[in-house]
Amino acid sequence: MDESSAVSIVFTDVDGTLVDNDHHPMAESAATIARVARRVPLCLVSARSPEGLYPIQQQLGFEGPLACFSGAYVLDHEGNELYSSVIDLDDALTIKAFVERELPDVLAATYGFHDWIVDDRSDPRIVREEFFVQATSRESRDLAGTFAGRGVHKFLLMGEPASITRAQRVVAERFPHLTAVRSNDILCEVMSNKASKSHAIEVLCEHYGADRARAVSFGDGPNDIDMLKAVQRSFAMANAEDIVKQAASETIPWTNEESGVARMLDLLVP
Repeated sequence: MDESSAVSIVFTDVDGTLVDNDHHPMAESAATIARVARRVPLCLVSARSPEGLYPIQQQLGFEGPLACFSGAYVLDHEGNELYSSVIDLDDALTIKAFVERELPDVLAATYGFHDWIVDDRSDPRIVREEFFVQATSRESRDLAGTFAGRGVHKFLLMGEPASITRAQRVVAERFPHLTAVRSNDILCEVMSNKASKSHAIEVLCEHYGADRARAVSFGDGPNDIDMLKAVQRSFAMANAEDIVKQAASETIPWTNEESGVARMLDLLVP
């Protein structure tokens, strides 16, 4: 890390922030992202799995730490586990059954470590998610066999906006010991309440010896708010929701489609 830099470490959300509206990396961002990552740790902080983040790193030409599942699974730049907080298996089985029974119009995909299992890969919602994250799910209803002895990092609830709004409320009421947070209009993430993007920032700053006072973060969605508040200098994208802009210390003039993160990093890490 370049100690002369005003920035000690960079944390950025992915969807709606670092990638385009098809959720894929933009070639015009690559040179800046790779250059900054050579000087300071550049950390992807996302609700995605590791397999949904590796393609972004590869296409932008850099290596760096990952805070996956909104901070439930934190890896260093070599893929070593720094932190993990799971939903225990009994709880996971109860949640899956509850969603199937009480929220039949919502699909629940299950993630843990490097596994992503779904009931039906041909479901259009799964097909869309696989396209967006450039990762492949595995068809299985055997949660107990897949995650035995390890637990589940996340359920991803997929549905229409009204269904997801209701699902977030109902799941939060039924399972108050978990976190249910909407990542966009059609997705809701369900995780351990011990996991958060802000906690991932603490873990990664400590691991890399980065000065929190010189850390920066970027985000666009409600599930980024705690990450934006965790550092002194945080940036909401121009396309961010109003509540996100209010939570950040600054709003940048560029959207995700305009390579806003890279353009701001060109100013912050010249």
